[in-house]
Amino acid sequence: MKIELKGIVVIVGNYGSGKTEVSINLALQRKGDGLDVKIADLDLVNPYFRTREAKDILSESGIDVILPPENYLHSDLPILSPAVQGMLQKPSQFTLFDVGGNDVGATVLAALEKPFEGKTIQVLQVVNPFRPYTETITGCLKVKSEIEGASKLQITGFICNANLIDETSAADIYEGYRFAKALSEESSLKLEFITVSNELMKKVDVKKFDCPVLEIYRQLVFPWNRKKV
Repeated sequence: MKIELKGIVVIVGNYGSGKTEVSINLALQRKGDGLDVKIADLDLVNPYFRTREAKDILSESGIDVILPPENYLHSDLPILSPAVQGMLQKPSQFTLFDVGGNDVGATVLAALEKPFEGKTIQVLQVVNPFRPYTETITGCLKVKSEIEGASKLQITGFICNANLIDETSAADIYEGYRFAKALSEESSLKLEFITVSNELMKKVDVKKFDCPVLEIYRQLVFPWNRKKV
């Protein structure tokens, strides 16, 4: 079962959900499927895990990467590049927006309310049931409501990114999937796909899932863990 997402897709989620890692891998996967891909870094909150940190690998893969102005590249100031609106005026086959965490990060989307008008947009919430505040369905729905209020957009589906980083097991993936299915049923929203790290793919039976699986190759690490050159 393949991921078939096209058009304008907005990725949101709570802090620590892994939405930026998901966004980067999703962009690379859709590019690998032959689509013209653009991705915009709208994460103006998190100083560490942002799409801009993977600019090189995205650009080398032929993906058009829209970042904040160079002078503000490592700033947390709420600055939107005019190129972001340009993406909406002339969207590619797959146009992806990676948005900051929680309702605070999602506030930036309200500034795009008019450019979004009249366009079909999929807004997907990344959920990691092993993170604080989203370990229950009630918590996930509360985060959903807060993001919708701040962004002025309605979430249309979920992505399950169940992981404990290096401690993740195949059992955790299955548990996360069961959780995400229950969340999907409770909210009446589609579970678009789940994620599995490349290290675990051979240990997981994907036939047990009735949704696509995105294989995750970790692109982001904390600055203090990066190799010095």
